[in-house]
Amino acid sequence: MRHLASLHMYPIKSARGIDLSEAVVEPWGLAGDRRWMLVDEAGRFLSQRKQPLLATVTVRQETNGRLTVRTPSMDELWVEPTADTRLVPVTVWNDEFEAALGPDDAHAWFGKLLGFDVRLVHLDDPTRRTPDQRYADASDRVSFADGFPLLLTTTGSLESLNAVMDSPLPMNRFRPNVVIDEPEGWAEDRWRRVRIGDAIFRVVKPCSRCVITTTDQRSGERGAEPLRALGKHRRFGKKLIFGQNLIPELPSNGTGVLRVGDPFEVLETT
Repeated sequence: MRHLASLHMYPIKSARGIDLSEAVVEPWGLAGDRRWMLVDEAGRFLSQRKQPLLATVTVRQETNGRLTVRTPSMDELWVEPTADTRLVPVTVWNDEFEAALGPDDAHAWFGKLLGFDVRLVHLDDPTRRTPDQRYADASDRVSFADGFPLLLTTTGSLESLNAVMDSPLPMNRFRPNVVIDEPEGWAEDRWRRVRIGDAIFRVVKPCSRCVITTTDQRSGERGAEPLRALGKHRRFGKKLIFGQNLIPELPSNGTGVLRVGDPFEVLETT
């Protein structure tokens, strides 16, 4: 039986992920996922695309909402939302909205790590941002994620991709939220609506991959793969595809729960 093989969240956008055994699903994604983000002085988001060193930043989320942030070269940092919220304009791709400015010591810590002035911001109100309306409903919402609330990948597709590369890569290169134990490679291309446990999701758009997938999620070092293999075997127009973006369809209480091992079912295909 197909099932949820693993579950992952990323409290700070582009920092290293956290493996979970269960997670709450909210309209804008997994609870706590990508609710913090680094921006430059203009308020534009920063990511591993240009800052691969962020892959070395580990984050632990405490039960009180505080984050413990570490990297090998620096002292530990503690971050939590402040009671005195100051909103500042931020930009993620073409989306412009407001987020809460983080504490000064966090700006200084990340600025020292990256070597230039940055600010850490918090999405205190996740209802501020909507996904791309070409693929989403007006009522849908998204956090600081690149475009959509969750990203799905499958074990079969990773096996298919690894089969055409000299050295296999781990799934963390693709930074998914949910990984489905699906034996058939690229089966997810046909999915349009799925159920994981008791939660239902719309499969709205294939995920176009970038240079982040070439970044080792431990060291921050880069190579040629998997973009070279995707370019040969998974090119659709100008886009290199691996994984599918999801939007939750939640019950009236507004949340759901996912647990590793939950059964997986395809409800609609194309």
